Amino acid sequence: MTTKTTVPSIRRAAGAIGLAGVLMSVLASPLAAARDITLSYAFISPASTFPGVQMERWAEELERRTDGRVTVNTFPGGTLLSANNMYDGVLSGVADIGLSITSYEPSRFPLLNLAGSLTGLEVNSTVASQTLYELIQEFPPEQLGLEDFKVITAFTSEPGYLQTKDPVTSLEELRGQEIRVPGDSTDVLAALGGVPIALSQADTGEALQAGVVDGYISSREVLRDLRYARTVKYVTDYPLTNAVLVAVMNRQRWESLPEDVQQIIDELGAEMAFFAGDYLDSHVEASLEWAREKEGVEVLSLSEEEAARWTERLVPINEERLARVAEMGLPAHELHERMLELFEQYQQ
Repeated sequence: MTTKTTVPSIRRAAGAIGLAGVLMSVLASPLAAARDITLSYAFISPASTFPGVQMERWAEELERRTDGRVTVNTFPGGTLLSANNMYDGVLSGVADIGLSITSYEPSRFPLLNLAGSLTGLEVNSTVASQTLYELIQEFPPEQLGLEDFKVITAFTSEPGYLQTKDPVTSLEELRGQEIRVPGDSTDVLAALGGVPIALSQADTGEALQAGVVDGYISSREVLRDLRYARTVKYVTDYPLTNAVLVAVMNRQRWESLPEDVQQIIDELGAEMAFFAGDYLDSHVEASLEWAREKEGVEVLSLSEEEAARWTERLVPINEERLARVAEMGLPAHELHERMLELFEQYQQ
C-alpha cells in the first residue's frame, strides 16, 4: 500500500517540479520579461506639433514591433515634465523617456547645441535631423552631455525664420521690433537690431494677439499648427537658428529591458530621425500653402545686398559660439566640420 501510494506521489511531485522549472524558464526568457513592460514618455509641447507626432509614431511602432508586449504611455504638453525639468526628470525616474529642446539647457549641452545654434545654414529638417543623429553616434556621449542617458532618437526643426505682423526686408525695418525668440537666438536678433523677448511657445500666441510682441522666430509649421498666421502676415526668407530635440531614456531603465526590445528601440533611432525631419518638411510646405491661401501670409525675400548685410552681422556670432565651446576643451570646430560634411552627404 505504501509503495503504491508513494510512487504516484513522487511522480506527481517530480512532475510539479518539472513544470515549475519550465515555467521559471519561460518567465526568465526575454519574451516573457517583455510582456508587461510599460514605458512613460514625456514631451513639452502639444501632441499636434511635429515632435509630438514623432513621439506618438515611435510609441505605436514600438508596440507594433514587439507584438504588443511593450506599452508606451505618452504625456505631451508638459503634463508630466516641463522644459525646465525634462532631462532631470528622466534621470530621477519621473519618466522613462523624455523629449525636449536641448537649448533650454545650454550649460548641459554646449557642444550638442552647436548643431542648432549656428545661423545662415540653408538646410531642411530631413537633412539636419539625419545629420544630428549621426553626430550623436560618432562623438563620445560625455562630450555631448549625454553620458547619463540612452539616446532614443534625435532630430531638428528646420531653421527658424522671422515671422512678423509688418513686413521686414531690411535691417532698418527690423530695428526696434520686439520679437519672441528661443534662447539661442537672443544675440542673433540683437545683432540684427531687433529687441529679443523671452517667452515660451505656449505664451507666444497670446502675446501676439495682445500686441506684446511684433513677431517671433520659429520654424514655419507653427503658422498653421498654432494658428499664428491669424496674427502674423509676413515671413522673411533668411535662415536663422534651429531647434535640436533629443529623446533620452533613463539609463537604468534601458539596462533593465530585454535585449530584443533594446534592439528594436535601436532600430527605431535612425528611422525616427528621418521620419521627424521628412514629416516636418512636408508639413511646413502644407502650412505655408494654407497660410498663404487662408490668411494672406506673404514670404518675403531679401535682396542679395541685404542678405549680405545680415550675414556680415551674424558671422561673428557663429565664430564666437564655436570659440566659446572650444575653450571648454570640447571639439567644437571638429563637430562643425563634420556637420557640414554630413549635410552635403545627406543632400545628395
